[in-house]
Amino acid sequence: MIIFFLTVGLLLAGILYRRYYPVKGVPCIDKEGSFNGSSNIVDIRDFAGSGSGSKPSARTLHIPYAYLKRHYREISQEPIHVIAANKLELNLGLRFLMKKGFHVTGYSLIDCPCQQKNAS
Repeated sequence: MIIFFLTVGLLLAGILYRRYYPVKGVPCIDKEGSFNGSSNIVDIRDFAGSGSGSKPSARTLHIPYAYLKRHYREISQEPIHVIAANKLELNLGLRFLMKKGFHVTGYSLIDCPCQQKNAS
């Protein structure tokens, strides 16, 4: 019985870590600020929310997180900048993209403005 509870506890801890623990090493860049122009922009918000809050450009690729597993091959291997609607979507999307070998240079959240931190 102890082994059962230990297994369930470890599975639950893994799920909570994956969804809610922030991804380290990827800086938050203000959506109104400038970010590296050589990066492609990957917008992982849903289709209904992707039209608001950002200026579309030729280097923007809209792939909602729900479709990311099917369409991640459409993303070029250049460095990317991720736009997400909330922290949960961001954490899941960043972990998936980094697992697939993409170099993520930064991210922007639409729900809250990023605060540049001096700590590295």
